[in-house]
Amino acid sequence: MNKKSRLITIIAVLAVCFAFLWPTISWYARTPKEDQALALSTLENIKDYSNFKAASDVKAMVAAAKADPETLVPADQEWFKEQVKKNYKLENKKYSEPLKLVDALNSFASKTELVNFVEGVYRKKILKNKDFYKNSVKLGLDLSGGMNVIVKADLDAVIANQGDTPYVEETLKAEAMAQAVETLSNRIDRFGLSSPTIRQQGEDRIYIELPGSAEADQINSIIQGRGILNFRLVDNEATQAFTTYYYNHMDSTFDSKGRLIDASVIPEDCVVMGYYTTDAYGLDQREGYLVVKKEVALDGKHIESAEVGAEDLTGKPQVNFVLDSEGSEIFGEFTGKHVGENLCIVSDDKVKSNARIQTAITGGRVAITGFGIQEAQNLRKVLQTAWLDVPLSVESQQVIGASLGDQAIKQGLLAIAVGLIAIMVFMLIWYQGAGVNACVAQVLNLYIMFSILSALNLTVTLPMIAGMILTIGMAVDANVIIFERIKEERRLGKDRASSMNTGFNNAFWAIMDSNITTFIAAIFMSQLGTGSVQGFAYSLAIGVVSTLFTTLFVSRLMFDFQTEVVGKKNISIGWGIK
Repeated sequence: MNKKSRLITIIAVLAVCFAFLWPTISWYARTPKEDQALALSTLENIKDYSNFKAASDVKAMVAAAKADPETLVPADQEWFKEQVKKNYKLENKKYSEPLKLVDALNSFASKTELVNFVEGVYRKKILKNKDFYKNSVKLGLDLSGGMNVIVKADLDAVIANQGDTPYVEETLKAEAMAQAVETLSNRIDRFGLSSPTIRQQGEDRIYIELPGSAEADQINSIIQGRGILNFRLVDNEATQAFTTYYYNHMDSTFDSKGRLIDASVIPEDCVVMGYYTTDAYGLDQREGYLVVKKEVALDGKHIESAEVGAEDLTGKPQVNFVLDSEGSEIFGEFTGKHVGENLCIVSDDKVKSNARIQTAITGGRVAITGFGIQEAQNLRKVLQTAWLDVPLSVESQQVIGASLGDQAIKQGLLAIAVGLIAIMVFMLIWYQGAGVNACVAQVLNLYIMFSILSALNLTVTLPMIAGMILTIGMAVDANVIIFERIKEERRLGKDRASSMNTGFNNAFWAIMDSNITTFIAAIFMSQLGTGSVQGFAYSLAIGVVSTLFTTLFVSRLMFDFQTEVVGKKNISIGWGIK
């Protein structure tokens, strides 16, 4: 590869690395702590916060415009001005400058449209920060503090509970574990624990990693608690009245924890619950609110099985579930009394389905229709929570304090800094001018490593920091091999250009052999190892790739630039060598 191509390659790689590293820079250096805390909360909390802030802001705007019609739109609300200008342009109307707040409010068709717009601004900002976090280099539990838990699922109990029901054991176990993972994810997300890692480990264990501070008792209650699934009657008249009330009092209906402030707006025997559908990503998305009876019509424990089928005439998806004998009697009697009313399925205090009772449902076989295949699959999973009862127990639990994490971060960064500085000082003293090339290559080496970690969304742990420190030593070792070969050529009386070409060419395979063998070892460790061993292997493998690039591309280009552009004849590469 010629020098021009090498320069273009280096610039392109550094630019791509900066793009990879930008989320990490944005998250840790440009996002305030309070915005980080908000972005790390659950999507439901983010939506509630955005709704609350939007309603509050709109209420304050309306109050300010009524108090003084001459009030101007604040200068720091350019985002609001831009939307107002678009509204006037769509209506082919003109507005006066400076823009008055009352004119800005009147540019929106309704108060709801204004609230939705302001909510979108908050949502976009918070989700943008959340994306920065998702694509940034994250700190492991040994650095950030937190808790890791290994939960054991009693699959033997699941099989025993099936009784004489026909099933394929392996399929049942797989469904039970998938349901257990999903149930834990929903519970932990509901309690607002930030950025959890939840995955199946082996046949019957679930690994949970919770960064940040967490109460052990709270986690245990979440893990071992059972999801509550039941059927309740919907009060349509109360729902309609509450919906009207909510849209007129969006900022004062619920408190910060989602509790109803004025309980008198609904009947005493009812409760307000969010009505949720599942989006394409499998996340609960609240569509609105329903007022449902506190009395449970049918408990989910009576469900024996659930599956997705199709209607006989239309072929549209439907969810079929079977009740036990007691449940069949209860459900038949209840539906017979409430024909024409709406019955909802409640799971973990969320309404997951709302269907009209067309006729009395007897015989214990129930079919629910009126949705697409994806919604049908999601509802089946909800119903499985009741009949796939998977007993969970905490097998091991490790809590790491935040203070220990802070100390580990400082020690890790200090180790990297001391190691890097010590090597740079040695290279500058022993190899003089050529040592500068090695120092630049070392800095770029760490820069490329962190950018790749960010691109792969890997989590930085203490073993990974150990791999980075080892990489620093390996990188300088490659430079030492090259510099010593160049020195040998200079002692033979060759000129600068010939010495460098021969030195790099002769050192190439020695460097490649050592790094390739290290890379192979790192690959095997990453595949066969677990936990900290994998983290060390990942950083080591990434370090090998970045070392080869900075040594064979960056350092070589710097030597060539000094030779061909600056016009140097001698080479400062050691004591007594010119």
